[in-house]
Amino acid sequence: MNVQRDTARDGADGTVGKALEVLDRVAAFARPVRFSELLETSPFPKATLYRLIQTLTSQGMLRYDSDRGTYAPGMRLVRMAHAAWAQSSLAPIARTHLDALSAQVGETVHLAQLDGGQVLYVDKRNAARPVRMFSDAGKVGPAYCTGVGKAMMAWLPADILEGVLGQQSWHRFTDTTIPDAAAMGTELAAIRAAGFALDREEHEPGIHCIALPILSITGQVLGAISVTSQAERGTLAEMERHLPHMRQAVERIAGDMRDWRFPDQREG
Repeated sequence: MNVQRDTARDGADGTVGKALEVLDRVAAFARPVRFSELLETSPFPKATLYRLIQTLTSQGMLRYDSDRGTYAPGMRLVRMAHAAWAQSSLAPIARTHLDALSAQVGETVHLAQLDGGQVLYVDKRNAARPVRMFSDAGKVGPAYCTGVGKAMMAWLPADILEGVLGQQSWHRFTDTTIPDAAAMGTELAAIRAAGFALDREEHEPGIHCIALPILSITGQVLGAISVTSQAERGTLAEMERHLPHMRQAVERIAGDMRDWRFPDQREG
């Protein structure tokens, strides 16, 4: 588990910022967690952490299981998450188009948005023969070694792209992972020229994909879709046959989104 902190803002954020960090840490365990486990990695003193947890529990943001002595996200937080998903995510708008694309290509389809320097998977359709992989709706992954991440980065304005590239870890997941920002610059230029991005087993061995950005009428990057398969099923060149269906899907999603307001990527 790794929760990044912006220590420069701790003072300004005050109690609210501390409470949100506690929620982040509980969620990062992806399972019910004991107080002692939270305390091991907490930047807060024991008394402060206990007070924050008790407040969050009383407000329904955390749920305490007295039999097991564990904390988990509460129903109030779950309701807020569902509301945020419905109001700020592409998923509700894109749902019918993802269904159609999945039926047309017969492979796994992903829908993603950028979350800072990372990729947030907001929806997924499994293939008739599902591919076992990292990405599921709600998970966050690296932008520099995923098809959807590269597809979105390729069409970002230069100032935003610089910030996104600065947040990448450049960890080598496989032999084909792009190793640094300079190599990524060359890759993004090639993606813009081709009109689509490829994941050449860069994040997970044996898994490759083809991806397209979802752009607003003004060219703003709103998200991306990908079609993913196992390398043993066919080559990336063969997967390019899905591009006409993918282009139709992103055009229809973008069309449905014209009246939808999304946060400016410079905000936050």
